[in-house]
Amino acid sequence: MDTIFVGRDRAYNRRFQQMCGHYLVEPVACTPASGWEKGQVENQVGVVRRRFFVPRPRFKSYAELNAWLEDRCVAWARTDPHPEMRDRTTWEVFEEERPRLVPYAGRFDGFHAVPASVSKTCLVRFDSEEDQQKVRGTFCPTNRYSVDAHAVGRAVEVRAFAERIEIWQDGKIVGEHARAFGRGKDIYDPLHYVPVLARKPGALRNGAPFKDWELPPAMRRVQRKLGRMPNGDRQMVEILSAVLTDGLEAVEAACAEALSEGVHSSAVVLNILARRHAAGVPPARRAGSAAQDRHARRAAPELRAGRRLQTLRQPEETGPWKDRRCWT
Repeated sequence: MDTIFVGRDRAYNRRFQQMCGHYLVEPVACTPASGWEKGQVENQVGVVRRRFFVPRPRFKSYAELNAWLEDRCVAWARTDPHPEMRDRTTWEVFEEERPRLVPYAGRFDGFHAVPASVSKTCLVRFDSEEDQQKVRGTFCPTNRYSVDAHAVGRAVEVRAFAERIEIWQDGKIVGEHARAFGRGKDIYDPLHYVPVLARKPGALRNGAPFKDWELPPAMRRVQRKLGRMPNGDRQMVEILSAVLTDGLEAVEAACAEALSEGVHSSAVVLNILARRHAAGVPPARRAGSAAQDRHARRAAPELRAGRRLQTLRQPEETGPWKDRRCWT
């Protein structure tokens, strides 16, 4: 809300007006210092809390919470009588009204957008307005999220959703992470740092973004075998670089094929990928664009989770380039 005038007049902010337009609702403001006007709403909140959240349940994600709550609400509506038509259930009345209801327009794309800058270590700092108020005037490290290496040095827009963070630059997503609550964490996507490895392949062993990176089985076996070779790190970087253009699934399949033939060098893996391209592998199997790769990550959360690491933030003067003593 931008401005509160006398009585019920308000100047609503743009995003709130967009949400009201999306759901076709007209907001009605309460009179300042008139708490009794909110009683009906607060009573309903208390009813829902006692009906569904006692004892307090626990969930791993908002999606799990919403699915559970929907099931509970439907189950309650099917069994309890309507508050006015006592001879019928709430669900029966709802089913009768359903054909006359306005179709659901889908979930509103609600987020809080703030400008930010990208550090030399491919990290963007984000702290909510609530956190800013808590730590104003004191030093308290906030969370930082990685972005694609090509985004370094230019401004970005951070879009904070309830469950995730999206980082945009020039109309494209350059970073997407599960939102971290609390403070003092660095959240990495190791693939963001693959272009940097071309200059510093040794960082693959102990660099902060790659610590405990859970690669798919075949790629992990290839990395172990290459780790015993003099130039193994550089060869593994060449294989990882192919993920940015071909996608994780295609590179994993190429590594598996190479291992089945008793070889594991980067030249063989890249040759297998080239042969598949020449044979006309459907583009859907490859990550031909950033958007395709982003959709592939969303479709395979188990792979995305393996790449997304959360570590305690290092002091400001260190960062991921220096804190492992291998970025040389």
